[in-house]
Amino acid sequence: MKTEAYTHGHAESVLRSHRWRTAENSCGYLLDRLKPGQTVLDVGCGPGTITADLACRVQPGRVVGLDRSEAVLSAAREAAAARAVDNIEFLAGNVYSMELPSGAFDVVHAHQVLQHLSDPVAALREMARVCRPGGTIAARDADYAGFTWFPLVEGLKEWLDLYQRAARANRAEPNAGRRLLSWARAAGLRDARASASVWCYADEEARAWWGGLWADRIVDSDLAVQAEREGLATRGELQEMSRAWRTWSAAPDGWFIVPHGEILAHPP
Repeated sequence: MKTEAYTHGHAESVLRSHRWRTAENSCGYLLDRLKPGQTVLDVGCGPGTITADLACRVQPGRVVGLDRSEAVLSAAREAAAARAVDNIEFLAGNVYSMELPSGAFDVVHAHQVLQHLSDPVAALREMARVCRPGGTIAARDADYAGFTWFPLVEGLKEWLDLYQRAARANRAEPNAGRRLLSWARAAGLRDARASASVWCYADEEARAWWGGLWADRIVDSDLAVQAEREGLATRGELQEMSRAWRTWSAAPDGWFIVPHGEILAHPP
């Protein structure tokens, strides 16, 4: 069974980002295909905010959130219970070999997952295995090379270069968004349809949130530990990148977009 190094890890600054995600801001391309009574699998569900939204949309259908981290799953269960979402189950598992029946789900969804895998095509094939004939396989991933921002604060270019190098050292593909269609075809999926959307951080609150979480993440996360351990950056360089993020977030004309690729497809 394949195991992967998750570049971000599960530091508070990472989970702060994950908890912000909703079905509306993270899988709008999928929502029209969701119907009451469907069964849904959310692969790499993290703290489960998207998962719970999907569960609300398909009630009384059953939703399963799958993640490899038991600690994150425990938090997801607590959050779902707090929202009184009772048609949801969270399971530990591996996307390459899920202990789930073939053809069990109407929709199999993965948000920001394939970019962290060394074999995304194999993951898509396994997602297709558990999807019913005629069902929907959905995936959305960021494309780091397409990140764009203003003003051009010194240090952010170095941050992006560091992230690219760290992800590739983990055998991952940080520019996954542009590759989803090719991966879907390589996996043998049918009728793959590609689209794109962005997250945009441009008002004062959004800049403070986005810049603040990255200012924290670059000095206190698995990414920071890896950077120092593997000689990708010194502690001083990481601190400079953190300061660059805070400078950007304080700019009244600051603007940042995160582009995403998306696919909708059917099993072979």
